[in-house]
Amino acid sequence: MPTARESLLDAALAALAESPWSGVRMVDVAVAAGLSRQTLYNEFGSKDGLARALVRREADSYLHGVDRLLGERTGPVDPLVAIAEWTVGEARSRPLLRALLTGCWGERLPAPKPVRRGAPPAGAPAQRRADAGLPAPSDVVALVRDRSLAALERASCGGCAGEALGDLAFRCELVVRLALSCVIAPVGDGVGPLVRTAVGDPGTESTPETTVETEAGKREEPGTGAVLSGPSPTAVDR
Repeated sequence: MPTARESLLDAALAALAESPWSGVRMVDVAVAAGLSRQTLYNEFGSKDGLARALVRREADSYLHGVDRLLGERTGPVDPLVAIAEWTVGEARSRPLLRALLTGCWGERLPAPKPVRRGAPPAGAPAQRRADAGLPAPSDVVALVRDRSLAALERASCGGCAGEALGDLAFRCELVVRLALSCVIAPVGDGVGPLVRTAVGDPGTESTPETTVETEAGKREEPGTGAVLSGPSPTAVDR
C-alpha cells in the first residue's frame, strides 16, 4: 500500500497530465489522494515543495531503472545500448523525465523553484532531500556515466586502470549524451545502432574494404567472392 506521500505525488502527477502546473491546485491533489490538505502541506510545505518532490522522485526512478538494466545486461556494449534505448523510450512517454534530462522546461511544466533562502527546513526527511537541490542534466549525465563505469569495470576481467579506465569512462558518457540528443532529435533507426557504432561493438566490426590477391594472381573482393581481373595496384607499382 503506498504511503501518504506517494499517494499525494501520484495524484499531483496525474493532475499535471491533465493541466499545466499553474492550473494544478493543492486542494484538488489532496482530494484525489483521499487525504487532507493539511497532510499535503505537512509533507511538502508548499506547492513549490511539491514540485521539487515530483522531480526528485522522477530522478530517483530513472536512476533506479539504469541500475536495473546494468544488473540485467552483460558484455561491454549491451548494457550501454539498453540504457540508451530505454532512456529515449521513457523520455518520450514521461514529460517530467524529458524536462529533467534535457533542461527543457516551459510554461506548462516550469522548472521547480529552489527553496527560499532562510526558510526553515522541511519536517519530512524525504522533503529535506528534495529541497537540498535537484540534478541538472549535466549531473544526470555524470551519475549515469559513473554507474555504468562501475558496473562495466566490475564485469571486466581484472578491471581497468589508467588509459583503459579513462577510455571506458569516455564511452559511458558518450552513450548518455547520444541518448539525450535522440530525445531532442529522434532518429529513424533508433539510438541503438548509433551507440554500437560510437563505442565500437566487437560484434559489428567489419573487415576492411580492401582487396586480397589470390594464388592465381587475381584479386578477390572480400565479402562478395567476386574475382577482379588484372594486376593489383601494388603489383603495378612494383
